[in-house]
Amino acid sequence: MSRRQVSSTRRLVDSGSFPFSGALHSKSRSSPVLSVALVLLGAFLLFVYAFSGSGVFGGARETVTRVEGDFSCTSEVHGALPILKKAYGDSMHRVLHVGPDTCSVVSALLKEEETEAWGVEPYDIEDADARCSSLVHKGLVRVADIKFPLPYRAKSFSLVIVSDALDYLSPKYLNKTLPDLARVAADGVVIFAGYPGKQRAKISELSKFGRPAKMRSSSWWVRYFVQTNLEENETGIKKFEQAAAKKSYQPSCQVFHLKPLT
Repeated sequence: MSRRQVSSTRRLVDSGSFPFSGALHSKSRSSPVLSVALVLLGAFLLFVYAFSGSGVFGGARETVTRVEGDFSCTSEVHGALPILKKAYGDSMHRVLHVGPDTCSVVSALLKEEETEAWGVEPYDIEDADARCSSLVHKGLVRVADIKFPLPYRAKSFSLVIVSDALDYLSPKYLNKTLPDLARVAADGVVIFAGYPGKQRAKISELSKFGRPAKMRSSSWWVRYFVQTNLEENETGIKKFEQAAAKKSYQPSCQVFHLKPLT
């Protein structure tokens, strides 16, 4: 239909019966700069509309942001730190965090009084910022494949916090990794895992992680703990839930508390 409309207009202009045909020919010959300016202005307005959040592209951008935000349990750890501190008390003095973006968690922990913190980044951090590079240089953060035993002695840390790392491991590797995390913990392990059907990995990170995240249900994790002789920390669970209730804190990720290996 649009093609026929264009042809009709062209015939009117060519025949001279269109009232402004002379003006159109005149402007096309004499004002190419004006035409370019109008095109650039239109492109600018389209760009503003697309990224203002009200247009089609804006809605798509919001969807991507929401997916990325839902995916990250590491960001959930930041919100849970006051709850963990209340629940675990003295056990928060020597903490190991394992998971992507561990530099941000370690930095936050180091700001707490009487708290020592270390981190293990399971993936390459070639694009690390200056703060993260400094933590790596100081030996507080290390890049290590958690499919293999961690280079720490038994009970090296009072508490081990894990986020966004175990969701990418198959049971084959979980059988080695999770007991090893419990081995280096003196008081317990806290796991932040995604909810099935609610979280999705960022498309740009699938190649980085090697495989998409496998979000498992709470019942799956509980069965897995029993099968691998890992015992849930009932005291830690109760204290965490009490502290969360007082702060009206509702985690957007699953939180599991395990006892260390004896």
